[in-house]
Amino acid sequence: MRLTRAEWQLMNALWQEHPATAREIADRLPPETEWSYSTIKTMLRRLTEKGAISEHKRSNLSFFEPLLSKRKARMAALASIADDAFDGAFGSLMHFLLEQETLTPAQRRKLIERLKTGARKGGDK
Repeated sequence: MRLTRAEWQLMNALWQEHPATAREIADRLPPETEWSYSTIKTMLRRLTEKGAISEHKRSNLSFFEPLLSKRKARMAALASIADDAFDGAFGSLMHFLLEQETLTPAQRRKLIERLKTGARKGGDK
C-alpha cells in the first residue's frame, strides 16, 4: 500500500499511540503541518477506505487504529522506490545504499545485519 507524504504524517502520529481520536492525532502532528481539523478527518476517512486504519465509534466519538504496520508500510515504500528508481531491482537499491559514502563501514555492517535479521524474522515492528 502506497502512502502519500501527508498520510505518512498521520500514520506516524497514530503509530505513536492507539487507539486515538482525530483530535489526539492532530495534537501529535508537527506544528508546521497546520492542517484544519476537517482536513485531518477527511484524510483519516481516506486511510480507512484504503484499509490502512480502522475506525470504531464509542458514543459520538471515533477512535482510529492502524491496520497497516509501520514495517509493512516501510517495505511498501522501499518496493515503490525500487520499482520507480531501480527498475524493480531491490538488490540494486540495496547496493546503491551500501555504496553511499555517508555510511561508515560499521553502519554498512549494521544495515546488512538488520536486513538479514529482518528477513529471517519476517515479523512486523
